[in-house]
Amino acid sequence: MNAKKQAKADYKLALVEAGIEKQSFGTKVAKDFKRNWQLYLLMLIPLVYIFIFRYLPIAGNVIAFRRFRPGSSIYGEYWVGLRFFRGFISDQNFWRSFRNSLTIGVQSLVFAFPAPIILALLINEISRSRIKKIVQTISYMPHFLAIPVLVGIIFNLTSSTGLFNQIVYFMYNRGWTDQPSIVFMNQPEWFRPLFIGSRIWQSAGFGTIIYLASLSGIDPTLYEAAKVDGANRWKQTLHITLPGIKGTIVTLLILSIGGVLAVNFEQIQIMQNNLNMPASDVIATYVLRLGLDHAQFSLATAVGLFESLIGITLITSANFVSKKLTERSLW
Repeated sequence: MNAKKQAKADYKLALVEAGIEKQSFGTKVAKDFKRNWQLYLLMLIPLVYIFIFRYLPIAGNVIAFRRFRPGSSIYGEYWVGLRFFRGFISDQNFWRSFRNSLTIGVQSLVFAFPAPIILALLINEISRSRIKKIVQTISYMPHFLAIPVLVGIIFNLTSSTGLFNQIVYFMYNRGWTDQPSIVFMNQPEWFRPLFIGSRIWQSAGFGTIIYLASLSGIDPTLYEAAKVDGANRWKQTLHITLPGIKGTIVTLLILSIGGVLAVNFEQIQIMQNNLNMPASDVIATYVLRLGLDHAQFSLATAVGLFESLIGITLITSANFVSKKLTERSLW
C-alpha cells in the first residue's frame, strides 16, 4: 500500500516538473515552508516585532474620536466625533508647526535628497579602487554618530568661540560683516540651514550605498560604445548613468515625499530652544507638548493621525504621478 502511495506521489511530482499539472498555491507554500522552515522561523521575530509595535498601536488611534482620560479605558470614555480635529485646526500653534514641518521637509527634499546621488556619481568616477574605498569610508563615518553627539558637534561649531564664529570674526575684522559674532542656535533664521546641512553631512555618505549598488549593475559595454561614438563623461552620465539608476531614484523619491512631514524629531528636539521656536517647532514637537506637558492625549492623537493621512496622500499621489510620467512606481 505504501509503495502504491509513493508511486502515485512520484507520478504527480513528475507531472508537475514536466509542466503538465500545476500545483495549488497552498501546496507550493506548504512545500516551501517544509524546505525552508529555518528561514521562516528566523523571519518570525521581526514579524512579531512589527505586529506588536507597528500594527497593534493603530487601534489606539480611536481615541482621536473619543474622550480619553488617564486611568480610564484605553479606548476612551465616550464618542466625541471630530471635536479634537476642529480643536487643533483652530490652534495657531498647530499651523505654525505644520508650516515649519512642511518647509523643513521640502527643503530637505530639495537639498538633501540629491546629495547622495551626486556623491555616488563622483565616487563612481574615481578610477583607483584604493582611493575610492578611502573616500567611501570617510563619507560613511558620520552616519554612525548618535544624534546627541551630532548636535553636540553643532553646538561646538556654533558657540561663541567655535569655528563658525571664528570665521565671522575674521570677516568682521576685514569689514565684510558688521557683527563680530552670531548666536546661531538662538536665531530662528539659522535653525533650518544648520539642521539641513547637518543632515546632509550625516546621511549623504551612507545613502550612496544603494546608488553605488545600482551603478554597479550598469553594463560596461554601454560606456565603451558611447566612447566610440565620441560621448564625453558628461554625456555618458546623462544618457547612460542616470537612466541606469532612474528606477532607484524614483523609488526613493516616492518614499521621501511620503515622509516629507516626518522630519527628524530627535535632532530637532535637542536643537530646539525658546528663542528658535518660531522655526524649530514642528508637528512632532507640538504633539509631544500636547501629550506630555498638557496631558491632552486625544488631541495629540488627532494631530498625529492627521499627519499620517497627509503622508499617505502624498506617497499615493507621488506614486500615481511617477507611474504616469516615468512608468515606474512602488505598486
